[in-house]
Amino acid sequence: MSATSGSAPAPPFPQTPQFWVLMVNALGLGVFGACVALLFMGLIGLGDEWYTVSDPGWFGGQWWWLAVTAAAGVVVGLLRRWTHLPDKIPSLIDDLEHGHVDGRSVPGVVVVSAASLIGGASLGPEQALGAMGGGAAQWTARRRRLNDEDSQVNTRAGFAGAYGGLFSSTLIVVMLILEVSRPGGQRMAKTLAATIVSSSVSFAIYFVVAGAFFLDAYAVPAFTFEDWQLLAGLGLGLFAAMVVTLLGAVMKLAARMFGRLKVPAIVRPVIGGLVFGVVGVILPLTMFTGSDQLKTVLQTGETLGAGLLAALVIAKILTFAVCEASGFVGGPIFPALFVGGTAGVFVHQVFPDMPLGLAFTCMLAAVPGALVSAPFALVLLAAFMSQLGALQTAPVLIAVITAFLAVESVRYVAATRRRSNPQTSRKTNQ
Repeated sequence: MSATSGSAPAPPFPQTPQFWVLMVNALGLGVFGACVALLFMGLIGLGDEWYTVSDPGWFGGQWWWLAVTAAAGVVVGLLRRWTHLPDKIPSLIDDLEHGHVDGRSVPGVVVVSAASLIGGASLGPEQALGAMGGGAAQWTARRRRLNDEDSQVNTRAGFAGAYGGLFSSTLIVVMLILEVSRPGGQRMAKTLAATIVSSSVSFAIYFVVAGAFFLDAYAVPAFTFEDWQLLAGLGLGLFAAMVVTLLGAVMKLAARMFGRLKVPAIVRPVIGGLVFGVVGVILPLTMFTGSDQLKTVLQTGETLGAGLLAALVIAKILTFAVCEASGFVGGPIFPALFVGGTAGVFVHQVFPDMPLGLAFTCMLAAVPGALVSAPFALVLLAAFMSQLGALQTAPVLIAVITAFLAVESVRYVAATRRRSNPQTSRKTNQ
């Protein structure tokens, strides 16, 4: 049989109409993502109108804040009921991994997240932004009748458009999406191209209107690289893994406690609002996303003391877990950045010979990097946020990889035990 009698080989995917449909979609999703990010970030900025901190120390908050956080809980509970938002919604990590967003839940996620963040909840804006970008991508995929593979690529491009301006770097956004979603084969190249286009367009529009959000956000003191810092990165990574493990344990405990409350679902956010409100009065830097609050920690860490810094880390873990378990909606990355950065300042307080820049950036990257399983994206984020030199990123990379491997090993052991003991697994899920 001659070679010409068989079917012709498929052309490279950049030479197919479907590829260019994805690129056109990515362009539009970048524009859409930048617009909704600007609107949403401007909306949640209304929380700054009532949150003022004159004293970042113990009991630096105001007791009237409890009325605001409780009212936020009422609004969250009502909005969840009116929008028929399920008790459990997929996290942005789940949505990225599956390349799918449930369009029916997008309005509820957005309005509940806005109410949560304006009310001071210890959560980030990335859940709502991802829902809007991914939901719009899901809609366009249906309209254009994309196949399952291209629909997943399109959804991830929607996430990239929503995050391009927020994270102030196309490189960070693309790396984050690729690490979390882990597309394989031809899907990898498609996702890479689509997310670069979408996030680049989004960043260009966002930067013109609002400037860079994260770039050079935290001015850490410069330090000279020395060989021993590589070993220090290993130790800091192990400490970060301990912090992430504690965070996971507190989240499970909070979910179990709120799940056992014999109260109407609408009451749970009110209880959660009162809890994080009380903690906020005692330790006001635990309120909100933690982005601006971490700047205060970095600037005043020398005067806060090691004890207060340790309390801030534990309290932020508690308030994040309570907000998640009680029905507030938001993302984990911003709170994890606060926890990691504050833990780094704490390490410097305990070990003054360790440069503040080294401890801060290692922990800033290692905690969220291990939490969301995106180590390289968080190394880039830490480097861009603190303007580290090339050599200084080496211990940061070691810290993040160490924390990532340590946390994954704990998860592997826990999963192995659940598989070997089904009864324990059923009890855990109840």
